[in-house]
Amino acid sequence: MTAKKPSLTFEESLVRLEEIVRHLEKGDLPLGDTLKLYEEGTGLIASCSRMLDEAEQKVVKLKKGPDRRPIETDFEEEGQA
Repeated sequence: MTAKKPSLTFEESLVRLEEIVRHLEKGDLPLGDTLKLYEEGTGLIASCSRMLDEAEQKVVKLKKGPDRRPIETDFEEEGQA
């Protein structure tokens, strides 16, 4: 059983993605290493996308407008009304 790597923050993931892109753009890595970096990069992209989705869910709340269609409001606006 392999130990699970600690999850990176959004910012750490972006820094690692930039490193991966630099390595891949050089084009001097063996195919196996290139594939490993590509796989790591796609995983980081998926992780960043999930983190952004979760952050958006915390900031935006869907409400029904007067025409019963959903409208987006910030959570802060709800308390100020």
